[in-house]
Amino acid sequence: MEDQERIITYREEGKIRIDTYLSREEILSSRSQIQQLIKQGKIRVNNQTVKASYLLKHGDIIDVLLPEPRMLEIKAEAIPLDIVYEDEYLIVVNKPAGMIVHPAGKICSGTLVNALLYHCKNSLSGIGGVIRPGIIHRLDKDTSGLMVIAKSNLAHLGLSHQIKNRKIDKRYIALVHGKVKEEEGVIDAPIGRSFYDRKKMAVGEGKNRSALTRFRVLKSFLKYTLLEVKIYTGRTHQIRVHFSYLGHPVVGDKVYGRKKEELKINRQALHSYWLGFSHPFTHKYMEFSVSLPEDIQKCISSLENV
Repeated sequence: MEDQERIITYREEGKIRIDTYLSREEILSSRSQIQQLIKQGKIRVNNQTVKASYLLKHGDIIDVLLPEPRMLEIKAEAIPLDIVYEDEYLIVVNKPAGMIVHPAGKICSGTLVNALLYHCKNSLSGIGGVIRPGIIHRLDKDTSGLMVIAKSNLAHLGLSHQIKNRKIDKRYIALVHGKVKEEEGVIDAPIGRSFYDRKKMAVGEGKNRSALTRFRVLKSFLKYTLLEVKIYTGRTHQIRVHFSYLGHPVVGDKVYGRKKEELKINRQALHSYWLGFSHPFTHKYMEFSVSLPEDIQKCISSLENV
């Protein structure tokens, strides 16, 4: 298969690194992929090879050779999907806890992408590449709930633009340790890679990025609080990190939570129950919601019966 060429004119006044700019504009799925293509000479500026640190200037012409996705490298698998909505442009699914969104490392099967390839065949956006076809945003493996997936590149770009501009409404239900005193509040604390454990994220560490989370109390228990959480940024593990930082870790969180749990649940009690966005083609605002999964509902019921 041949590479796809894309020509971009940089029209901003300020200077910015080319890898940062292309990553920000979501031309490719990751900054590391961009840097690799720059090394291969497949990203040029004004018909000249450049380094990833090249600072773009107003009027620069960027020539990008996008690798053609080879969808057959990831196996389509007949895994059942809980489809909430679907049309020719996008699909909204209710992801179960325990399912990884896309292949990574040695894991190449049993993911949401494997299931989507079987259901959607070849009608998935290729912008995310071979590993992440159609994927606009992600949920952690052990977080359940709503996700929207793009079936075309134009739908992908439209939805990504809404995420970038904080136009997609993502709300979660979270059961956390302790009694949250404020009825509602905002957590504005930057998140970066932990200095002490590179597999974890932390507030105010590493190359941190802004992270904004709003919450309101739905119900208070003796030693727990049920929250509705809305995120305005999509940082890795954002909700889990923010509430752990406040001293109210999510129940069942094996990474950021408590070592011993009184409640019986095999994953973090975090569920993406609400998703709202404008359809990338009709521009009609759409909202979707799903009920709490059985394991989280059982935890809540056990607290209500105390």
